[in-house]
Amino acid sequence: MTKSETLSDIGEFGLIDKLRRTVHSGRARLAIGDDAAVLPYSRSRDELLAADMLAEGVHFKKTTDPRLIGRKAINSCISDIAAMGGLPRFAVISLGVPARRPVKDIRELYAGINSAARKFDCGIVGGDTIKSPKLIINVAMTGLVQRSQLVRRSGARPGHIIMVTGPLGNSLKSGHHLKFTPRVDAAQYLVKHFKPSAMIDVSDGFLADLAHILEESGVGARIYEDRLPMRQGATLRRALCDGEDFELLFTLTKTKAAKLLTAKTRGLRFYPVGEITAKGLTFMTKKTSAITLKHRGYDHYRR
Repeated sequence: MTKSETLSDIGEFGLIDKLRRTVHSGRARLAIGDDAAVLPYSRSRDELLAADMLAEGVHFKKTTDPRLIGRKAINSCISDIAAMGGLPRFAVISLGVPARRPVKDIRELYAGINSAARKFDCGIVGGDTIKSPKLIINVAMTGLVQRSQLVRRSGARPGHIIMVTGPLGNSLKSGHHLKFTPRVDAAQYLVKHFKPSAMIDVSDGFLADLAHILEESGVGARIYEDRLPMRQGATLRRALCDGEDFELLFTLTKTKAAKLLTAKTRGLRFYPVGEITAKGLTFMTKKTSAITLKHRGYDHYRR
């Protein structure tokens, strides 16, 4: 008897790939395969549609401050919109809540949602609530992007420089994963002045999210250990694989990268960490030895 394939066999990204090939995407300009779907809106602008789900025991603890849970939920989705070059517009919130969870906790959760939503002028316009054994929160969000400023994962080319907007690793232990601010300002600065060739937010881990760009662009990469910005307390492995950093990972031509690194960026920081190659994924250690890496990061079904 043939064993039935399970989610632990193929992983989260294997499942997404299978669904991507079968779902009906209607008139979407871009469907599954990026940080947000791209829908037609007007002659010069596109509408973005993103969703993020957080679950108790996976993304936060039962004892986590509900305000921080709400803040993280909305900011995770805003980060996806930013990675496409857009600005958030409206969101609907769906909750799965245990029957005995205090109403006060849900009010606090929404206080966190509202605080973050106001900061980025994102309207909360509806949602749904059901009974659930553990707290689950799902955010679906729309955004708008100038069509000329839309950035996908598929534009990286050999010779382009790989960059990130901030330190990586140790996000969970440091509490950064609950208190981060999505890099909307950095994304808007980039798309208006330098137009990245590819961009993604680092939610599943630097290597895993870089792999999405490499796969969609059909290229490889070389990363340098001594150039990686690491959060205090992070090991190299955590910087590469932990996830939930919510920094932007993007690529620029060499000419644009050189100009960015000498530009007056209004307090924004950008770190060159490697370059795009024709194929493979190579890691250059501080001793300049080359190691071939696998695309590893957080996968919900392979932990």
